[in-house]
Amino acid sequence: MRWMWIDKFTQFESGKRAVAIKANCLAEDHLHDLYPDYPIVPQSLLIEGMAQTAGLLVGEANGYKEKVVLAKIGRATFERLVRAGQTVEFEAVVEQLNHIGASISGVIRIISGPEKQQVGTIELMFSHIDNNISGTKFPAHNFVFTEHFTRMVSAFGEQTEVKI
Repeated sequence: MRWMWIDKFTQFESGKRAVAIKANCLAEDHLHDLYPDYPIVPQSLLIEGMAQTAGLLVGEANGYKEKVVLAKIGRATFERLVRAGQTVEFEAVVEQLNHIGASISGVIRIISGPEKQQVGTIELMFSHIDNNISGTKFPAHNFVFTEHFTRMVSAFGEQTEVKI
């Protein structure tokens, strides 16, 4: 099973934009790994949350026919830390999408509390590995978009109201 770093989508515009959230609770072991007395979400996991949000956006745009992998983190800047108990929002916007891959810009925010606070910005590039030019052979089945991930996008359409 894969580690899911987003809980659900709150907005999803096919091929254009997606917004997902992740609630971080004190019971999650990884929050205590860096600084046991000051539990924070590691920035690498914030990048992973954005990569999962954006990767599903890119994959869904073509009906999950391609295996989409994170090819490059163009830039990631962080302005503040995310603490245990805070809910994070990942907003991914497609800048470019074609048969080779996609480029995404993203914003990470803390949305728990009285107002949204920007945590950071990120630029990601994805590759459609089925269309790679190196000739490398990959498994025929789509090992990137498992049922756990695709169910998250389909569940968005079933939601009637999102409360945080």
